[in-house]
Parts: sequence; C-alpha cells; structure tokens
Amino acid sequence: MARSLVVGLDNGGTANNATVLDTAAGDGAGVFLVDALVETPSRVLEGPEAAVDALVSSLEGVLARTGSSAGEVGAVGLDTPGPASADGVISSQGATNFSAPAWHGFDIRGALEKRLGLPVVYNNDGNAAALYAHRMWFGPRSGEASSVALVVGTGLGGGIVERGRVVKGASGVAGELGHVHIPMDGLLQDGQPVPGCNCGFAGDAESVASLTGITRNLLPYWLTRFPDHELASLPVADAARAVRGLGERGDAMARAIFGQQAKALGRLFTIVARVLDPEAYFVGGGVVEAGASFRDWFMAEVRANTDLYPDQSGNVTFGLVPDLDMAGARGAALAAAEEAGLLG
Repeated sequence: MARSLVVGLDNGGTANNATVLDTAAGDGAGVFLVDALVETPSRVLEGPEAAVDALVSSLEGVLARTGSSAGEVGAVGLDTPGPASADGVISSQGATNFSAPAWHGFDIRGALEKRLGLPVVYNNDGNAAALYAHRMWFGPRSGEASSVALVVGTGLGGGIVERGRVVKGASGVAGELGHVHIPMDGLLQDGQPVPGCNCGFAGDAESVASLTGITRNLLPYWLTRFPDHELASLPVADAARAVRGLGERGDAMARAIFGQQAKALGRLFTIVARVLDPEAYFVGGGVVEAGASFRDWFMAEVRANTDLYPDQSGNVTFGLVPDLDMAGARGAALAAAEEAGLLG
C-alpha cells in the first residue's frame, strides 16, 4: 500500500486539531482531505503521558473521518506552542501551555514518534502557520519567495520562511518575534507604564500585541483613562476577552488598545524589514478574525506603522494568514510531507 498520506497535528492548550494531506493528489502539490476543524481534547494539563495519548487519539480520529488507514500514512507533522527546541523538546523553563514540571525538557516529538512507529516532524505553531500562509500565497513560487508571519493570540507567535523553508535557527527559536524589543516612544501614552512580558522582558512586542498584553498591561492602564467604562466592573481576564467585540463596534477605549497593538506589529515588521527584507508580511490570530470593517482598519494601521524604504514599498505584500484555525495543522502536515520527500 502506497504511503502517500501525511497527518498534521496542531497541539494547543485545550484542543488538538488534526488534518490529512494526500500528497499523491493535486499534481504534486497535495490535497487536504478535511476542510474543517477536527478537534479533540489535548489533555496537556494532565501531563505528558495523557497528552501523547490524546495526540494518538486525534490522529486515529481524523483517519477514521477521512476513511483512511494507518498503513497509508507516511509521516506525521506536529506543532505545539513554544518555546521548544527545533526537535520538539519543550523548554526546560516550561511554557504557557506546559507549565507543570513534568513537561520541562520533555521530548514530545520523540514520544509521539515512538508511540506511532512513524516519522514525526516538529515545528512550533507560529512556524507551522507561517509556512501555510507562505504556501497558500505564493503557490508554485514558494521556493523562490520569503515571508514573515505574526500570529496574535494568548502570546505573539511568529515564523520566518525563506525560499519556501521555515527558518528554525541553531536552537529552534528563530522566529520568536514576540520577544523582540520594539521602540515604545510614541507608542505609549504619557504616564503609561512600560509593559512587561511573561518572558521577563519589558517592552517586547508580545507585551503589547497579545491577549496577555491586553490583560496584564494595556487594559489596566486604559481603564484608568475610562473609569466608567462597562468593562471596569468585570474581572480583568473576562474584560480582556471582551475587548475585541467592543473594538468591532467602534468603542473608543477598545480602539485605543488595538491601535497600540497595531502600532506594535508595525514597529516589529519595520525591524524585520531591515533584517530580512521579506516579500510578504502576514498577520493572523483573533484580532484579524473579526468583522471585515474592524479587520481592514487594523491591517491599515499595521501597514501605516511599518516603515519601509522606498525601494521596498513597491515590492511587498501585506496579507492575512488564511484558514487560521486550520493553518497550524496544515502547515505541520506540509512541513512533514516535504521532510519525507512526499511532495513534488
């Protein structure tokens, strides 16, 4: 039986999403056999053993959904939130989704590969989404082009793709753009404290452009400027999750918060432009999964705050990470298919 299928597994804090790529279809480009989220509980809070069991169940479930068998699978792609090594060893300092000590230094890729008896290729979730956006945007030109993606979620994920390949770096942490320091002068209001990040930095991009940044830094400050705001009576975590909906409706405080986030992304892209000079800049995450009017406003603000040289301005694209809730699993599958030599 030909092993032409690749399963992509996107691991998250609450759920795994799975997809199946048929590498023998689509004239060598491959075809995804599912066009929707296929989610199951990730069980990461129960520890590594339960989480690996959950990944195996996720793979079995998506194969059953597509009428496929394990004998047809040639490789598996896995992504998780970082930080982790290029080979899928969770940071010894832990991570947001892997805070329990049992996770520190755990080889999640190797453990899954041992359970499945199949090659498993690892990427962090930002890299996987970046690869998918790159492939969908450039198509046959993917191997000639370069791009950078930022994904705004609980944190700020990032990924760099050069000539169609994810740039991982020597330790696997290339593309951790959320933890790059950005200029705060002109971004913060007079008297607004310099934002702090969970990583220990002050004034990095994630400290502004993330849900954690809203909860920890932006919302507490802006509520001092809008003390009678409807969110003032809510617990700060609940209030932070409500900010996007208010931003879509044009609420002044919410727009001020997202204006700072857009400015932070633009300043980060400005740094990227000087260092990497990519052809495309992609933004993903909940902030661009909003209504069209809000999304267009936000992306226009990001673009306006990205300072490019005149020679760069006419040669670049600003776009959205497509199919974002499926982008991680799909990018993980594409990376594994390439590593296994299954795509033309």
